[in-house]
Amino acid sequence: MSLDTKKLLWMYKTMVTIRGFEEKAFDLFKRGLVRGSIHFYIGEEAIATGSCGAIEPGDAITATHRGHGQCIAKGAKVNLMLAELLGKATGYCKGKGGSMHIADVDAGILGANGIVGGGIPLATGAALAFKLRKEPKVCLCFFGDGASNQGGLLESANLASIWKLPVVYICENNYYGMSMCVLDSVACPNIADRAVAFGMPGVVVDGNDVLAVHEAVSAAVARARAGEGPTLIEGKTYRWMGHYSGDAEIYRTKGEKEEWMKKDPIARFEKILLERKILNSAKAQALRQEAEKALEEAERFAMESPEPSLDTLLTDIYA
Repeated sequence: MSLDTKKLLWMYKTMVTIRGFEEKAFDLFKRGLVRGSIHFYIGEEAIATGSCGAIEPGDAITATHRGHGQCIAKGAKVNLMLAELLGKATGYCKGKGGSMHIADVDAGILGANGIVGGGIPLATGAALAFKLRKEPKVCLCFFGDGASNQGGLLESANLASIWKLPVVYICENNYYGMSMCVLDSVACPNIADRAVAFGMPGVVVDGNDVLAVHEAVSAAVARARAGEGPTLIEGKTYRWMGHYSGDAEIYRTKGEKEEWMKKDPIARFEKILLERKILNSAKAQALRQEAEKALEEAERFAMESPEPSLDTLLTDIYA
């Protein structure tokens, strides 16, 4: 698929912004300013960016507990996200949802979810609504390798295939669900191999190659929008940090981690753009500075935002 320069540069800046956001969030966490823990997306930027770059503004996504990157790629505002992480009244959920529950319905972000696999039936339901309303929309459903073993995927994917719903299931296989390696929790070589049981295509892609992800998701989106039903895509990737911000990471080796860090999705994409002369060192630096400035302004906004007032303690609570 041929992508224009504008889209390619958007992808680069988006990936840089995601990583910068996570680094800033980690810094705020270490300073004791973040409410709760964080599940960082560093190392996985290509999947969210390539996937969300393949859909239209009116389409939707459901994100995961490791969902900052997915939300940013779909258009979430980093200032409102940081405010939410700091528990401020100006945050997306008024400071009550925290890191794992970012949502912006107007931007098509139907919610990140602290429940493993919780977004799978929600995305399927959204796709059903699109079909019943005859709206030409598609929903991307992000989930991890751990969520691939949840019963909700079996039920949702089966119905989505029967009803030919416009949903694309995107498994971010970062090889570890909490501390268990996927090789010990999934019997088949690829999670995408399970697609045959659902009667849909299963596609395995290099999750650290943003162009490969974009191509695979674009094809699945076109299929879904044409009324042909869902696709299961597995992007093989790796999280550079622990499962969450306090993870001691005693279950994987330093060597394994270092090997994956050599496959840095941002560095790989930057090299491609430089070779194609779409990017040069000065332009790359400028885009990084733009992202950094936006994140600095977001931090200032979050730090200066008010705490929620006590009289809102029991409002907007649904469970």
